[in-house]
Order: sequence, then C-alpha cells, then structure tokens
Amino acid sequence: MTAQPAPHAIAAPPETLAELRALALAEAPGDGLGVRARATLARILDLGGDPALLSITRLAERLSVSPSTLTRLARALGYPGFPALQKVLLSASLPGTGAFYSQRARAALEGGGSLTAGAARLCRENQDNIGRFADTLDEAALAAAVGLIVSAPRIAVHGIRQFHAVASFLVYGLRMIRADVSLLDNSGLGVAEGLALLGPDGLLISTSCAPYSAQVVAVAAEARRMGLATIALTDRAASPLAKGARAALLVPHETSFLSNSIGGFIVAVECLVNACAAASPDTARHALHQRDLMIARLGIEQP
Repeated sequence: MTAQPAPHAIAAPPETLAELRALALAEAPGDGLGVRARATLARILDLGGDPALLSITRLAERLSVSPSTLTRLARALGYPGFPALQKVLLSASLPGTGAFYSQRARAALEGGGSLTAGAARLCRENQDNIGRFADTLDEAALAAAVGLIVSAPRIAVHGIRQFHAVASFLVYGLRMIRADVSLLDNSGLGVAEGLALLGPDGLLISTSCAPYSAQVVAVAAEARRMGLATIALTDRAASPLAKGARAALLVPHETSFLSNSIGGFIVAVECLVNACAAASPDTARHALHQRDLMIARLGIEQP
C-alpha cells in the first residue's frame, strides 16, 4: 500500500494579512507551524510595505534566511509556493513613501533644509503611519479589544517613559464612558498593588514599542500568569506584549523623530475609545451627560 502524505494542519491558506497575523500571534496554535516558522512569519509581517517584499531574494537577505526557508514557510501555510504568499503580503493598500525611515532619521540628525521642511517631513511621516494603521487594522483584534474592555469590571493601563503619555490618554478617554479604569503607575498605588486590585476578572492594557520597556513586558507577563486578560497596544506581531495577549492592536511608528514617535498611538487610542463608546451607546451617552453636568457645576470650563 502506498503511503499517503499527511494532510496539512492548515485547512486553507490565509487570504488576508489579518489571517496571517492571527497565525503569527497564536499562542496555542495546533496548526502545524513550528516556532521558527511562526517567528519568521511575524518578522515578515513587521515589514508591511517594505520593498524587500517584492523579491524572495531581497526578503531572505533582510531576514538573514535562505530563499528555500521562505518557500517552505509558504508551503507550511498552505500556499503552493512563495509567490502566492507574496500576493497576500502585498495586498494591503499602503502609502508609497516607503516603510521605514532610517534615511529620513539620518537626514534629520545631519541637518540641512529649512526648519519648516523638517517639520513638514515629520508631519508627513506621521500621516503615513496613521494611513498604514488604518489600512492594516485587524477588525477581529479591534472587536476583541472592545469586547474585553466593555465587559471587564476593572481595567488598568500600563505604559512608562514616552508611553506613560499614551497610557494616561487611554485612561482619560475610557473614563469618559465608564468607571473603574486606573493608571498602573509607581507614583500612585504602585504597580504591584494596582495589579493585585484588578481581581480575577480584571483587564490589563499594556503599551510599548521597540525597544520595549522591560518593566511593561514583565508586568504583562505576570498578569497573564495570574490569569488576567491582557490587551497589547504595540507595534509588531513579534512584540513581547502581543504574545499571549487576548487582543493586539499594532501601530506603525517609524519616523525621523529623535525617539519613538507616539503620534500614531494617540490616534489608535482615539479609535479604540470611540469603538468602545459605539459598542455601548446608551451607557456612553449617560456617562458623557453626567460628566458634562459635573463640569458645569464645578465651573471647570469657560466659553
């Protein structure tokens, strides 16, 4: 009797970037992909819009792997070969200004051009990042994040250094439409105390981008060990915050700013808060009305 080849664990090859991203983020996959293959896929997804995706040779060089590795990955995903996988990778409508901005960053540091030209360049780069975020936003991930936020009895948000601003803005936005949202902060209750107060059904939202803040990564990992649900607001499918998170929202941030740019993350927070409000419109309207009444009573705002 002739042995039949074992059926592939993936029933059908992914048709969208969102499906590929879901495979890269799967924690208990059961889909036949090995650890290295999954890591390679995550690295490829991080190159969204990069010209290296146009050639298997250039992509292999960028990832420091062989072209045959990429061919095997494509077949493991259920495609007949790399060109079919490449078609999905190039399917998103991304801005044509390039994916990463190392040359722009170098130009910014070296000077040259007018002050307004440098400011305009940085503005355009942030526009590109916001456009990429809109084009690649995973609807299932957004829906999962909204569902977790709406249903959680208590929420803590954690971000430090630059991302303390992102975390604070998210807390402010969510507090406009619901209670029991706190900032996990050493200057307040303290990180350990704040995490413990979430309780067994609490939710932790963590935010950071490469290079990732070690404390934020460690706290998110501890929250998962406690059995808490976590949401990651981060930059890459391979981010240590995304691994194991119930939902991960990925935000491009490459600009010529001297440090990590958070412009795209602020817009992502606005999108998330609006989506949560739309998911519970009556509750949101009541909360906003009560907020307006309190602002008026205390005379906080002036016309």
